Amino acid sequence: MRRRYLLLLVVPAVVLLALGALPSLLGGGDVYYITATEADLESGEPAHENVTEAIPADNLSTNRFPYTTSALEADDGVSDPYEEGRFGLKESFTHTPFDEFGELEIWERNASADDAVWVEQNGTFYRLEITRTPETDNGSADRSDRLGTARIAH
Repeated sequence: MRRRYLLLLVVPAVVLLALGALPSLLGGGDVYYITATEADLESGEPAHENVTEAIPADNLSTNRFPYTTSALEADDGVSDPYEEGRFGLKESFTHTPFDEFGELEIWERNASADDAVWVEQNGTFYRLEITRTPETDNGSADRSDRLGTARIAH
């Protein structure tokens, strides 16, 4: 009898643990990156009509914003890749770059416009974008590879 109750407690616990670990191992979908490029300034503000603020990068936690901070710390300005799951299961259980952009947009709406977020680190302003290609030169990546705000609202 005790063995049966123990089994009823252990099996669901193991299944739930497996479900928590499994989505991070699943892949097969599109790969996304956050790219950070130095932003042009006009009168000390980012050169975009809707942007009046920039988010201080010192306030970003590596644990809470791993893709954003890895893009800012990388020599080439490209974050670690994020690969979507095939059936949408992975996104429900894991942290995504889209989650970070959504949170940054809520945190400081005046620092985001269109498909980008502006961040300031050590006096330098960076334009952050979610892209499918890891290229940081704005002219070299095809505009169709960039994502709009509809995708950020994921």
